[in-house]
Amino acid sequence: MNRERITITLRSDLLNQVDAQIDGERLRNRSHAIEYYLSKTLGNKALKVLVLAGGKPVYFESEKATLPKAMVKIAGKPLLENTLHRLKAAKFAEVYISLGEGGEIIKNYFKDGSAFNLKIHYIDQKSKNVGNAQPVLQAKEFMQSGNFLLLYGDVLSDVDFGDFVEYHQAQKSSVCTMALTGADSVSMWGLAKLQGNKIVEFEEKPKTPKTFSRLVNAGMYLMGAEIFKYITASSTKLESDVFPRLAEEGKLFGYPYDGLWLDISSSAVYKQALKEMHKN
Repeated sequence: MNRERITITLRSDLLNQVDAQIDGERLRNRSHAIEYYLSKTLGNKALKVLVLAGGKPVYFESEKATLPKAMVKIAGKPLLENTLHRLKAAKFAEVYISLGEGGEIIKNYFKDGSAFNLKIHYIDQKSKNVGNAQPVLQAKEFMQSGNFLLLYGDVLSDVDFGDFVEYHQAQKSSVCTMALTGADSVSMWGLAKLQGNKIVEFEEKPKTPKTFSRLVNAGMYLMGAEIFKYITASSTKLESDVFPRLAEEGKLFGYPYDGLWLDISSSAVYKQALKEMHKN
């Protein structure tokens, strides 16, 4: 990332507060600390967000309806609404939602996003249930201008999006930075072997893992425009067709995240999500 040297004058009390935050790791020095807090304050308005919400609708007994998983209610509001509020709080402004079967339910609820102080666009997936690589490729014309945030619509988390962006931008050779979370059972998700900041090996839902790692794919990514060089017309899943290759080339980085994370893929996990939100 290009940087320009400047000279600034700050109040001594503000500078003391900045210096107090420097720990040598997360904030390396005074310049890094000032850049970090400026980026947090100015926000991520220039970064676009792509939400994949085209998975097959599911029936949840508590809802008495078949809905896209992103529309299942958590604490009285659709899961996707929870995500959108957090994106707004992190200063994102423009969101693209990729829709599949049941997409009209999402469109009718969120409309143009003005009620959420966001600008929302919709992309109707050309083919239904073809994996997640093609919906990302379909969004290329909107996402190829720079870094963008990719989220799975059925994931509930409290990840700090602003910190995630800052982390990705610091990894100069990263085409994709993947949020990682710990799991006792790894066979349900993509498993990442991490060395330093790099994911050096990625296995999708391994029955017999090659590594002792317990870090799994959390379904949240920051990607650069170069990602579209790795997604072809024959790609099906990012997890099997794209991420392993990025790992081999040293262009896949990991963002370890220790916080609320649930993949709302079943009634059992949904009930767990309700309990977690009730605690909070």
